[in-house]
Amino acid sequence: MPQNAKIVMDAVRAADRDRYLSALYAPADKRGALFSLYAFNAEVAGIRDRIHEALPGEVRLQWWRDVIAAGGEAGAGHPVAETLNATIAAFKLPKLAFENMLEARIFDLYDDPMPSRTDLEGYCGETAAALIQLAAMVLDPVEAPKFAELAGRAGCAQAMTGLLLLLPLHRRRGQCFIPADILAAAGSSPEEFVAGDGGPGARRAVAAMIALAHEHLSAFEQGAAALPGALRPAFLPLALSRAYLDKMDGSHHSPLGDVARLSAVRRHWLLLRRAGRGWPAL
Repeated sequence: MPQNAKIVMDAVRAADRDRYLSALYAPADKRGALFSLYAFNAEVAGIRDRIHEALPGEVRLQWWRDVIAAGGEAGAGHPVAETLNATIAAFKLPKLAFENMLEARIFDLYDDPMPSRTDLEGYCGETAAALIQLAAMVLDPVEAPKFAELAGRAGCAQAMTGLLLLLPLHRRRGQCFIPADILAAAGSSPEEFVAGDGGPGARRAVAAMIALAHEHLSAFEQGAAALPGALRPAFLPLALSRAYLDKMDGSHHSPLGDVARLSAVRRHWLLLRRAGRGWPAL
């Protein structure tokens, strides 16, 4: 395996275990491209964790814009940038999708509240959903466009589940991804939600967020039986979303303070089952 490919694969394994495991079910000749997409996503999603000031974070996002716009040898010496540009060129991936993803990631750098459910769904669409669609284009560029709407539902379900898993981290640093309109309906506000125990409306707001993630997941599962086997690896992380949501929805777990976890054995089993059987018609 080329050195850059191994570095990129190892980066995904360390930063995004669920997508790493999912990519292993893709054909061997497509895995490197998927790892390059997932490593890029991990890089830009983790900017705030590595760069704690917003302005340097925006500079880093701009660096990625410049690298992707230039293509070719741009980003030479950076294994993720090199492999990503090679993937974009080889599979003719739309650079606009990456530009939109980077634009959406600006929100991560600040503590501004998520204004509304519509804004949250837009954020999910430009991040997780776009990543699923790009992975699908790598796997089967002919079939992928037919499932763009399904990728949108899948991305919303996956991203909202991920945001719920990150609730304790986000609250510690004063971030609120639960939309302000959902908080208001629950009798809370972004300021109250991130302070102390979250206030009396916090649990109702989290329950509403879990319900919204379930809504998108159910919509995805309604259409997932039609997914061709070739595209399945792009959607495989959704095999874990319902298990995470069910655990967060349980009476013995509070997403406000605890991170829901699945054992390695259960994750492998859920992925293996969906990789082999797909999502049967409901």
